[in-house]
Formats: sequence, structure tokens, C-alpha cells
Amino acid sequence: MAKNILHETESSDFPSAVLVAVYSDNSKNEDDLDELAALLETAGGKAVARLIQYRPTPDIATYIGKGKLDELRELCENEKIELIIFDCELSPSQIKAIEDSVGDVRVIDRTMLILDIFARNATTNEGILQVQIARLKYTIPRLRGQGAELSRLGGGIGTRGPGETKLESDRRHVKSQIANLEEELRSLEKRRTLLRRNREESGVVQISVAGYTNVGKSTLLNKLTGADILAENKLFATLDPTTRKWVLPNVGEVVLTDTVGFIKNLPHHLVEAFKSTLAEVVFSDIILIVLDISSPDVRGQYEVTEEIIHSLFEKNKVEEKPVIYVFNKCDKVEGIPEETLGLGKRENAVFISASTGDGIDSLIEAVERTILSFKKKSVFLLPHSKAGWLDTLYKNAKVESVDYTEDGIVVCAVVDEKLHGQLREFEIRNYG
Repeated sequence: MAKNILHETESSDFPSAVLVAVYSDNSKNEDDLDELAALLETAGGKAVARLIQYRPTPDIATYIGKGKLDELRELCENEKIELIIFDCELSPSQIKAIEDSVGDVRVIDRTMLILDIFARNATTNEGILQVQIARLKYTIPRLRGQGAELSRLGGGIGTRGPGETKLESDRRHVKSQIANLEEELRSLEKRRTLLRRNREESGVVQISVAGYTNVGKSTLLNKLTGADILAENKLFATLDPTTRKWVLPNVGEVVLTDTVGFIKNLPHHLVEAFKSTLAEVVFSDIILIVLDISSPDVRGQYEVTEEIIHSLFEKNKVEEKPVIYVFNKCDKVEGIPEETLGLGKRENAVFISASTGDGIDSLIEAVERTILSFKKKSVFLLPHSKAGWLDTLYKNAKVESVDYTEDGIVVCAVVDEKLHGQLREFEIRNYG
């Protein structure tokens, strides 16, 4: 049985669209279409209708059945629909068949919509390159020649030899573009790797903020660091990672990095293209996984985030990484929703509101407790001739006290294992 939901909307200059989905059984809810509608709004469009069909498997030729296709055509004519968006990934032949059936209405799929949003929101050279690569990789299997485009080309300079088709030429050209863009991206990755290595060698704790799109990661980063990065109530408002210093009262300076948000069915090409950016998660010392406690699908957010993060790591390596689960937007709910209880009943979970600041103290305590689990408070007696180590301690540790004596400089500081090893010969055990 099909379901058609029309929504009353005010006139708008934005493209009007109908959202289409196929569910295998009627127990499926519409959370996915709600998310698709939010994606469309982020892209500057408006969903004025929804068309749902329940069938065991999608139609091979047109994804939806003939009867539903006729209904879609009639809907587009009556509502003056400009765009049809399928909540799936369509094949080129399916797109063509659907467009031929519904008339002069553009048809796109979920992946095309997400790629469009990424293209709009990427601002740095790295982000723009990553999006371009993802779009081209999505395009290659969808290139198709028609009519004269499939005629044989003569041999000559710039072709691959006699008999190459226009389609083959286009594919070769796109692959060449991808190779060039990936080479540019690698040069930028080298710079990011160098910066990351410098941070690692400095001993500063690196914390990454990860999670579903639009759960409040950027708002949290602003609240913790006083930064002024873009924080909008839109999906994928942040694509380019932002790194800021964060000073903790009992630990000192750490580095906090915001990362691109995740989403259900995130296109494989995007995950691959953004792996250099998402590497911030892999190489961080602590991961803050932010979840929207006010979302009815918070468990789905949790599962998607866990799945993508695990895919970035070598097998089982993620299990060794300290993770703190940050349930955000508590100001929008009364109490803890039942669906979050199983996720929140853990020592490393905190409940906050990044917008109001409620629970931030608990988050700070959790982060400091985690850092101190792999750092230790030590007392060192530095000979006056080794006073240069004091500057190193100020930069890379939490210095709690300094006392200048005739025998040397007594320093009490919270240090990590690496720095502790470097200063082990100067450590005073059982001090005070």
C-alpha cells in the first residue's frame, strides 16, 4: 500500500520537491524522510510532498512500480513539482526511466543531494578538493553516451587510439581529473600530517569532537574554547575541521578539533574522500562522541557514529581509544528519554546543553579524569644547568608549582608518559 503525504507550504523561490521512498514493510517509520527533508532544506529547497511505496524489493527499472510512477507524474503536474528526490542511490538507467515517465522534472537521489550540500559548504582548499573527488567518483559509473556521442572517434594526438568511443574518452578524462585532484590533496595532507606530528611531539593532548551532523559539535567547541566558528541549525554546516586550544583547570592546555558530521548511508565516496580530515579522529588521544538527546533517533545516531568511527580504525584499535559520550541538548527534554538509558548508563557519559552551558563542568571533569588516567603528577628537581626543561614543562604539561632552591628548581607538574620518561632522572619520589 502506498502512502502520499502532502504538506501545505507558503509560496517560495526555493525549488519545490517531492520525496520518494520504498519501504519493504509498513512498520518502517518516516525518520529517514524527515532527514531527507532536512537535507533538502539545507540545500535551499522545500519538500511539498512525500510519496511512499511498500513493496518487498524496489523495481529494477524505475525503483517504484508503474502505478506509483503514474501517481508521481500526476502529483508533479498538479503541484508544479520541480525536483524529485529518491531516498536511495539510483542507477543512471533508473534516473533516465523515471525522468522519461514523469516529464520535465529533474530526478536526483540521496547521494546527489548530499554531494550538492558538501559542494556548497566546503570552504578550504582541502575541503573543496575532497568534494570534487567524491563527485567525480560518483559520476564515473553514471556517464553514458547517447546518439552521436557513441560514434567512433578517429585516432590522433590526445586520444587513446582508433576506435575510442566518446563515453570511453569521457571516463578517461574524469579519471585523469581525479588523479590530478588526489595529487593536490596529498600535498595538503602532508601539511596536515606535519602539523599533527608537531602536536604529538609537543605532548599536548589532542581531543576530537565527532558525531552525527547537527548534534551541536560546533556549538560545543565554541562554548569550551570561546571560538567563533559557524554553528547553524543545519545539516553539514561544518565540513572543514577546526582546531582550537582549550585550557583545562587541572590539566592545562589541550587541543580540540571539530570534525565533519556523520549521517545515515553516508556515500562511500565521501567517506573515502574525507579520510584525511577524519584522520583527526584516528590520531586523537580522546574522542568526544556528541549525541542529540532530543532526537527521537538518538540510538540511530549512536549506531551510525560508532560504525563510521570503527571503519576509520584498524581492527580493534578503536577499543584502545578513550571515548566520552556527550549527550547534548538536554535543555530540550525533560529528564533522560528512555531510549538513551542504555547508551548513557556508562562511566564515560555526560549530559549537557552546549547552548546553555548546563553540564559543562561535568564534561570538564570527565575529560580531566580521562587525561589523568594516562598522565601522572610528578615532582622533579631540575639542576640549574637544566633550567631549559622548565620551559618545556610549561608548554607541554600542567605546572602546579615551582620552587627555586640552592640545589635546583623543584617543579610539581602533571605530565604524560613520554615527558615523564624524558625527565625520569630528575624525579623526586615520595616528595613532601
